[in-house]
Amino acid sequence: MYRVGRKTWGDIAIDAVIYLSLIFLVVVTLYPFLNTLAVSFNDAMDSSRGGITLWPRKFTLYNYQTLLTRSQIYHATLVSAARTILSTVLGTFCTAMAAYIISRREFVFRRLVSFIYVLTMYIDGGLVPTYFLMRSLGLVNSFWVYVVPGLVSAFNLIVIRTYIAGLSDSYVESARIDGAGEFTIFLRIILPLCKPVLATIALFIAVDNWNAWFDTFLYNSANAQLSTLQYELMKVLQSANTMSGSLLQALSRAAAGTTNTVTPRAIRATMTIIVSVPIVAVYPFLQRYFVHGLTLGGIKE
Repeated sequence: MYRVGRKTWGDIAIDAVIYLSLIFLVVVTLYPFLNTLAVSFNDAMDSSRGGITLWPRKFTLYNYQTLLTRSQIYHATLVSAARTILSTVLGTFCTAMAAYIISRREFVFRRLVSFIYVLTMYIDGGLVPTYFLMRSLGLVNSFWVYVVPGLVSAFNLIVIRTYIAGLSDSYVESARIDGAGEFTIFLRIILPLCKPVLATIALFIAVDNWNAWFDTFLYNSANAQLSTLQYELMKVLQSANTMSGSLLQALSRAAAGTTNTVTPRAIRATMTIIVSVPIVAVYPFLQRYFVHGLTLGGIKE
């Protein structure tokens, strides 16, 4: 077989297939986002003609001006940000603390507690009992309904527990010889060693809370001060779905010379970009921990 440098023609062909496949996957992954971005910056009436691909055909900022002039959007963004930050910090810490407890072999009930947590992944009380539980706890019409119910997740608990169980016991034994208590060991020994898996779980929790809207609908829909950005998005999308008649009105206004109009497609694209930007901005800072933490946390004990 002919060789080119250190590679054979077969190696070059295989490399070419791999690179072309990866390029195809990148294009397939990025195209919907770039297309949505282009539609959000394109004139709404021009977008209704179709044909928008990766670049706006008629650039405008009116779609963003229409949405960002709503005062409720800014307040909902603050609520979503506060919810995401608190849930991420408290949820990661509480889940890691529970995972450390059930990872200790000297904890007699660790298998029972682990079984109970895993059982919650398969058996759910249902929507109505959950609502009554939240109401009996005084969490309905309260900001803390966003934070307290999700402090410890069974899936996240298992991932962190498996990661901690893979650490050497010598760290804990050395700290105990030096007189450290369990909380000191957890805070000063275990947490620093668990940075990769904690960053991974923090990203999971942050994305889940930033994208959540159904709990707002269930528990806080009557209080506009507790509305989240995703819930506002849901309301905008609902109104957009009833705008078929408004589209005809927009066409008539455009024919009359009024070009500053919005359409359901433009609203959906603009809101999608608005709510995606924070997560896209945060992800690169956690990406280096993501694969490492998830891989080690997923290895069986």
